[in-house]
This record gives sequence, C-alpha cells and structure tokens, in this order.
Amino acid sequence: MNQRNNMHVGIFLLTVFLMLPGCASKKTDNQATQVLQDPAAIGQEESLESKSIGIMEGRTTGPMLPVYFSFDAYLIRGDQIPRMKVNADFLKEKKNISIRIEGNCDPRGTREYNLALGEKRAQTAKKYLVNLGVNADRIATVSLGEEKILLHGHDELSWAQNRRDDFVVE
Repeated sequence: MNQRNNMHVGIFLLTVFLMLPGCASKKTDNQATQVLQDPAAIGQEESLESKSIGIMEGRTTGPMLPVYFSFDAYLIRGDQIPRMKVNADFLKEKKNISIRIEGNCDPRGTREYNLALGEKRAQTAKKYLVNLGVNADRIATVSLGEEKILLHGHDELSWAQNRRDDFVVE
C-alpha cells in the first residue's frame, strides 16, 4: 500500500509540476507586447538613402575609378581606358590634388613576383595619366602586390577584383 501511495504522490506532483507553467500570468506577456508596439521604443525613422563617403570601388578615392588588369599583365586594357580618362579629367580639374597609385595583384604567384607586377601596373597607369596631361610630380606609385587583398575568395571573380590599380588622394 505504501508503494501505491508513493506512486500516487509522484503522479500528483508530476501533474502539478507540468501545470505550473500554464498558470503563469498573461499580464507579463501583455506588458512585453505593449513595449514592443510602443512607437517611441522604436526610435526615429532613418532614411534608407546611402550617403557617399568618397570611396567608390576598391580603395580608390571617388570620383576617380580603379583600373583592372588581366591575369599576369600590366598593360591598360581597352575597356579600362575610359576609367583612365575619368581619372585624368578629375586630376586636371583639381590641380592642387596629389595622388598615390597603388598597384595590386591577386594572391597567385610569389610575393616578390606580385610586388614587381604591382609596381609595373602602377607605373603604367602613371605614364598613361602623364600622357593625358597630368603633371608627373603629382603622382606617386607604390606596389602592394598581394598584401592588401580586397576579396579573399579563391575564384576568378575575386582574383579579377584584386588585379587593379587604386588611385588614392594623398
């Protein structure tokens, strides 16, 4: 009989334990819901319009544009000539601005090779700007090689974005 009473007591306690969460007051839930629905709690609405911070692509200072290169190449591609003209026009208009051309490479190749290729890319872009009428004294060059990767993917899209010259106002 004692064992039977213990079983009944156990079932009774289990039933009470399982019913306790269902007896909680709904007042707390209603208060939480009211706080979430309170417009003052949301804060002031902000515009979704993005604001330019002067950087457009890569690490190039806007309104200039970076120039992209083919794999293992340092010559300006035909599709990049309009970008070079945009950069030259900007520099001819803003005669008090000096820039640094940063030659970048994708991570394929040795560090030394990529530093040399990045330098050739930066020098080629500088010569191109000088030929378009920009004073060479306003243009510094540096090779970053693969040191400042923009996209870390291991695919052609990422590598293509990393093969570029950035034009940075100093």
